[in-house]
Amino acid sequence: MSQPGRGAGEPRPLLVSLAVTAGAVVILQLLTFWYAMRTRAHVIMDTVWPLGFVMIAAVSFGLSAGQGDLTRRTLALGLTAVWGLRLAGYVFARNYGTGESARYASLLRRNRGSLAAFVLRYIYARQGRIMWLVSLPVQVAMYERGPVGAVTWAGVAVWAAGFCFETVGDAQLRRFRSDPGNAGRVLDRGLWRYTRHPSYFGDAVLWFGLWLLACSHWLGLLTVVSPLYLTNMLVRHTGKRLLEKHMARSKGGAYADYVRRTSGFLPRPPRPGTSAP
Repeated sequence: MSQPGRGAGEPRPLLVSLAVTAGAVVILQLLTFWYAMRTRAHVIMDTVWPLGFVMIAAVSFGLSAGQGDLTRRTLALGLTAVWGLRLAGYVFARNYGTGESARYASLLRRNRGSLAAFVLRYIYARQGRIMWLVSLPVQVAMYERGPVGAVTWAGVAVWAAGFCFETVGDAQLRRFRSDPGNAGRVLDRGLWRYTRHPSYFGDAVLWFGLWLLACSHWLGLLTVVSPLYLTNMLVRHTGKRLLEKHMARSKGGAYADYVRRTSGFLPRPPRPGTSAP
């Protein structure tokens, strides 16, 4: 690990970059808010979400020119872009033409005042803050000057494992949904046999991999709060919890049986129970 003062360079360029990316996130969220209010479909935020990380990484990459190690900067940008562009394309194709999602519709029903103020606070400002916080390892990695070593390449390997898990899980779900014969059934094959949320699990893993890119300096170690926070959100708040409420209402007993025998997050062999034929 690089010694403090040698691995991350002067703090001012990083602080300036953090301020600039925060401003870029504000602009992105306001533009998305404007578009969603015109189209009355806030589900567009699900597509913009991964693109926001790509934007942050690109801005950080440009601002860190001459500041950090080029190989690490390129890895941080490239891995973030591959993940973000793939996920944005998948989400856009999944949501196109389907109208507002059940998750956002449920949230909007809680509004008792100005719709614009409500969604600006509870959708765009909140997700913008989370986006910036979770991206901190990528931003800090851009400014680390120490040479790329074993920890960095371990991060690439962890990212690859998470990316493959998420991508395969999404592909299996897409194929399952495209078959009319699966209407009303629950996907319990492939990766979905071992965890109810392979996409969320893969997402968490790959962000721990991106965190490892920043771990060549003590400052990067501190950004572990970012993947930890994301994992907590996926498991306890906006991800797993909300999706499972919707699935329980729409699938009934079939989903309850799936929940009884299948791990909620970490992959593990299923418990004995009835599986779909």
